[in-house]
Amino acid sequence: MRAVGYHIPQSIDAKTALVNFDLPRPEPTGRDVLVEVKAVSVNPVDTKIRASAKPEPGQWKVLGWDAAGIVTAVGPKVTLFKPGDEVFYAGAINRSGTNAEYHLVDERIVGKKPATLDFSAAAALPLTSITAWEMLFDRLDVSRPVPGAANAILIIGGAGGVGSIAIQIVRALTNLTVIATASRPETQDWVKALGAHHVIDHRKPLAAQVAALGVGQPAFVFSTTNTDDHLSEIVDLIAPQGRLGLIDDPRELSALPLKRKSISLHWELMFTRSLYATADIEKQHELLNRIGALVDEGRIKSTLNESFGAINAENLKRAHALIESGKAKGKIVLAGF
Repeated sequence: MRAVGYHIPQSIDAKTALVNFDLPRPEPTGRDVLVEVKAVSVNPVDTKIRASAKPEPGQWKVLGWDAAGIVTAVGPKVTLFKPGDEVFYAGAINRSGTNAEYHLVDERIVGKKPATLDFSAAAALPLTSITAWEMLFDRLDVSRPVPGAANAILIIGGAGGVGSIAIQIVRALTNLTVIATASRPETQDWVKALGAHHVIDHRKPLAAQVAALGVGQPAFVFSTTNTDDHLSEIVDLIAPQGRLGLIDDPRELSALPLKRKSISLHWELMFTRSLYATADIEKQHELLNRIGALVDEGRIKSTLNESFGAINAENLKRAHALIESGKAKGKIVLAGF
């Protein structure tokens, strides 16, 4: 089967940063399903691992953690899917990735593809949807109010993949006021179209902009990027006893400034459940099915913004470069081999 990967972690402008090659088609065992990959999307995690993770000597590293496709075979313990089912999922970070014609994945982290979306639009959703959902409901617990705080959430990086779906989930399932950050006219228009009540510029001090809105101090802050640069502003603007969640990788992050306001700090990594095979791993299957239902009901939409053509090394390198530029909005998808 055709696949895309690398032998050595390199800068994306290196000729062999990503290359096309062939691998044997895998066979499912246990609770794995074998998926014929129809479309994939690219996430910041792809670029981070490509630049730093070295495979075993002589082995290929295949990236990709978002996919939509068709189940072609199932392991003997599979109960949730059968061959022919159309699915979407985000894979596991400790297994071979989705940038291949066929991919093995544990059925417990796979969802039924939304019926109203094609494979490309569906592939844009899994990783970011799981990340946003787990942060909002499992970590920040946004359904539990913060006493005295404004019933509002600030989403830093609203036009990114996670921010784009988080805005929609909050609007669809809560009554929170959504304040999103975006710095360019096109990204500000993007987050407004997704449902943000207010948009502020993360290149400027955040606290003064939030105060000027007149909504009060938000109960929740969901920071998707550059958390270390914004931390002092976050501490200033968030309500006492508020909850701060982040998903990025700060160079350093001291929790001490959070003490005075008793701000709680919450990390989210959507791979935790699959990486540790947690007792509640099947929640990701249920979560993706819920996302699919919300899409089919017309309550949220795909965050697909750019299609980069077929799944091959050349197009994936273009996608990695755009993500590393910091100028991407929504999701970049590739479809077919």
